[in-house]
Amino acid sequence: MALSTDERALLTLITKSPKPVVMSDFFHELSPPAPGMNEHHPGHEEWLLRQIEWHGISVGLWQRDLVRVVEPANGERGDMVEPTESGHAALAA
Repeated sequence: MALSTDERALLTLITKSPKPVVMSDFFHELSPPAPGMNEHHPGHEEWLLRQIEWHGISVGLWQRDLVRVVEPANGERGDMVEPTESGHAALAA
């Protein structure tokens, strides 16, 4: 199963975690904001759109059964996920 560069990057971080994780916790690590970023920063809109793209990528990993929800969101944090066997296999390919 072919992974995009972004899918591979996110799935790699999920797989490296010894316990279930909230995928969105990695978004800033994968696409960090520029120093001094705020809503008036010239690159804010581009960065914000990139953060939204990461949500789509995370949904795609779940839809392709590369991660599974092991603990649903509870209002204080998002869904906790872990990689599936298919997820591990996709990274190995």
